Amino acid sequence: MKSPCPKKDVCGSCGWSHIEYDKQLEQKLSDINGSFKLNGLDLKCTEIIASPQTEHYRNRMDFVIDFEGRVGLREKGKWWRVIDNHTCFIADERIEALFKIVRDWTKTAGLSFYDRKAYTGLLRYAVIRTTCKGESMINIVTSPPSDDEQGFHFIADPQKIETSEKIEKIYQALNKLAENAKPTTLVWSIHHTISDVSYGDEIHTISGPGHIDEVIEGFTYRISPDAFFQTNSHAAAALMNTVLEFAGDLSKKTILDLYCGSGFFSIALTGKAKRTIGIEMVPEMIRDARINAKLNKVQVDYHDTKTEAFDWLKIGADVVIIDPPRAGMHHKVLKDIIEAKPPAVIYVSCNYKNFTREMVKLNEHYRITAIRAIDMFPHTPHVELVTKLERK
Repeated sequence: MKSPCPKKDVCGSCGWSHIEYDKQLEQKLSDINGSFKLNGLDLKCTEIIASPQTEHYRNRMDFVIDFEGRVGLREKGKWWRVIDNHTCFIADERIEALFKIVRDWTKTAGLSFYDRKAYTGLLRYAVIRTTCKGESMINIVTSPPSDDEQGFHFIADPQKIETSEKIEKIYQALNKLAENAKPTTLVWSIHHTISDVSYGDEIHTISGPGHIDEVIEGFTYRISPDAFFQTNSHAAAALMNTVLEFAGDLSKKTILDLYCGSGFFSIALTGKAKRTIGIEMVPEMIRDARINAKLNKVQVDYHDTKTEAFDWLKIGADVVIIDPPRAGMHHKVLKDIIEAKPPAVIYVSCNYKNFTREMVKLNEHYRITAIRAIDMFPHTPHVELVTKLERK
């Protein structure tokens, strides 16, 4: 099979795009079960739900702007090289259209480009997000503005930022981009360190409300510039419904949603339970989660803290939902689960290898009674794995 990507050999975004989709699904199941076997677990996943859309499904793309003004995705294994004018066939088509406008804008905006070796220059990333509702967000990520741009330093006086000619020039350029691209919202994010990341610690809304909304299975979710949301909105319903199915009858039960993000699972579950508690360390996500609870007219007790720092052992949770980052659970969270021994755990993992390693320890206390893979990431080796663990 020929890959739909014209630059697959140099771009790493769609590493499996040369494989027929049915074969991709088979391989993902094989890889999951191979990981189980390698770690001595007597488990087998036989079910995988295909993504309803296998091309143009991704609702977020982080495009790099390099020191010579190239805009696109990085070359595979080469963080310092950018494939100019390259998007990806897995990105939403509206992202592709907005990318072209953003790239053209960078050539005429009169703003400098960030040099990741010299730590000079302004423009770093263009992050573009879309929703199935038809909304879109452009997030231009920059260094902190300096008057001369010859070195990386802060503007010490915030009032100077607001009144300097440099800032006025940036605002004018960004307003021009908003006028040309017409996204639902356009934000300017300033990142105040030399870390090469596609988010900022200071955010200014240039146009629109500063956020976009998505609707999954009738639930409305606000998405702020740096908040995580499932990158495949088309398959998100299958993920949500799997967790709801595995959770079973929640009447008179207390749910604890660890690594809850902006409330994707807890919002959907809370109307069926006696009490729902969500834990998330990222303040912006908790703010979104609290807004989402109001938008959906549900009551969730959200806590802005690290999952490993929250003392939940005395809560008496009947069902614990775990959806950790790709690196897996913090070791203390794993220890707390083993100590608390809640009757049921629903584990949502985007990294089955880490889940398998953790399951080796959990296996002493829990048995898996349901397991299903959901392909949230067609044309890549990644897959979402959902398991239900019940106390032995």
